[in-house]
Amino acid sequence: MNLVNLESVSHAYGPKPLLSDVSLGVEMGERIGVVGRNGGGKTTLLSVIAGDVRPDSGRVTHTRGLRVGFLSQQDLLDPSHSVRETVLGELAEHEWAGDQRVREILGNLIGDLDLDAKAGDLSGGERRRTALARLLIGEHDLIMLDEPTNHLDIEAIAWLAAHLAGRKGALVVVTHDRWFLDAVSTRTWEVVDGRVERYEGGYAAYVLAKAERARIAQAAEERRQNLMRKEIAWLRRGPPARTSKPKFRIEAAQALIANEPPPRETVELMRFAAARLGKTVYDLEDVTLHAGGPGAGPLVLDDCTWQFGPGDRIGLIGVNGSGKSSVLRLLADTIKPDSGRVVRGKTVRLAHLSQELAELDPTRRVLETVESVRKYIQVGKKEWTASQLLERLGFKGEAQWKVVGDLSGGERRRLQLLRLLMDDPNVLLLDEPTNDLDIETLNELEDLLDAWPGTLILVTHDRYFLERVTDRCVALLGDGRLSFLPGGVDEYLERRAAGTAVTARVAGTPAGQPAAQSANSAAQPAPPSGEVSGLSAKEERELRKELNRLERQLDKLSGQEAKLHAAMADAASDYAKLGSLDAQLRDLHAQKETVEAEWLELADRLGD
Repeated sequence: MNLVNLESVSHAYGPKPLLSDVSLGVEMGERIGVVGRNGGGKTTLLSVIAGDVRPDSGRVTHTRGLRVGFLSQQDLLDPSHSVRETVLGELAEHEWAGDQRVREILGNLIGDLDLDAKAGDLSGGERRRTALARLLIGEHDLIMLDEPTNHLDIEAIAWLAAHLAGRKGALVVVTHDRWFLDAVSTRTWEVVDGRVERYEGGYAAYVLAKAERARIAQAAEERRQNLMRKEIAWLRRGPPARTSKPKFRIEAAQALIANEPPPRETVELMRFAAARLGKTVYDLEDVTLHAGGPGAGPLVLDDCTWQFGPGDRIGLIGVNGSGKSSVLRLLADTIKPDSGRVVRGKTVRLAHLSQELAELDPTRRVLETVESVRKYIQVGKKEWTASQLLERLGFKGEAQWKVVGDLSGGERRRLQLLRLLMDDPNVLLLDEPTNDLDIETLNELEDLLDAWPGTLILVTHDRYFLERVTDRCVALLGDGRLSFLPGGVDEYLERRAAGTAVTARVAGTPAGQPAAQSANSAAQPAPPSGEVSGLSAKEERELRKELNRLERQLDKLSGQEAKLHAAMADAASDYAKLGSLDAQLRDLHAQKETVEAEWLELADRLGD
């Protein structure tokens, strides 16, 4: 049954047409993800479908009695109402408290908020989560969400995806979160040049189908094709859960990924990084850190020892408020530890993208602002001009001559990131770099980072981006330690669900008694570092150093394995050499199994 129909709809803002003669429909049970460049008309399309915007021409019809729930990007909360009034309305406490579905929504979205707090006193992220909770508690035939994952952490995003998958009715969602798109959508609409191109499947299927169309039509330019092929290769090599089977024929698309190399030349990048950085990048030695300064605020690190080496590409994950940004500021030397020390390599050339926008001269032009740092930069094997990099990150043509003071927040964010890259750093600390970036720009940024040799430490709630550009995950689980997660984000979510992570302890709170736990956490108290298995602080330090040594050895063995695979490919017709290489590979696998067994034994002793 069709819930909404659009017939020959056109709409423009000023001289720019956003929708041109668009005809489409939304059926009951459909789950549609909407993608496209920023400013391309995605939000306008949602507003037209919802009936909030009347198109310039054409007709929009809703089925009789249609109940539409629309989460827009605008803040529509009454500042004088409490969180309770905003979300629950006139519902009596016994009504909502006895409803498991309502309790689950409240716990996962606003469990950390005071229900009696006024909406006007909430932060932007808290208001956003409150608005989302209010919408999900309601009964709707069609839910429309415009960037619903903004201000949600990885755990909350995973919960929201599962919740939406279990709801009846139709869903239309605009988001730049590609993991979320794959998790919730069965169809994809791309808004481009006033048209709405339709594809079967989620983001992975959309990428494959788009590349197939381009291959058949031979319409895409060379660089754009290479980007798409690299994206496909990564998708196809990723975890099986990432690419559900699309509903269209994909055999022809296999030609695009045949013999496609991995997104990153890992061994080569490690060699370049070691040459630029030496052996030491960051060594944390017995570091204790509170988020609010010495002895104040939540405890982030407790007598922690850790090493970040040359060429490491690490994703730092944890719930909101766990101290991820504090760790980046510690490494950037903008805050000091309560105790212990941070040893920084002498050759470290740091670039730190924080969540705050850097001060930029509002009177200068975009291109001038970048060229004031450097006019050319070498990324991998290719030299780029400031203008070329600006174009890759969305500043095309005349946009490079805009005055900085006229830029939006998202444009300033991109400009800030590009200035950091132009300064040729060998260590990148990135705190939520994907904010306000559309999918096409994210693809370009990922391609740039693929060729960038150095140490990368990333904090982001964009799970797709995190898995795409990093090689390892390290988590802050609320116990004062940095925990290596061999299983990545999936392992993090499993440990959170199993209650093996705790919320951050506030200074002065006894160990094992978290000051506050979010309503959606099953977390249980945990002893501080050094008491997990009766180890002294010194014994734990020694074990962690050995654990780090084994991790570096595993990385080295992985590099040797990649070289052997390449050599075997080159010697495909030389059976004698191939046999010798195969024997070496088997020996290497045996070494890796031994080292992995040692690593698992140590990790078990440490409770990681």
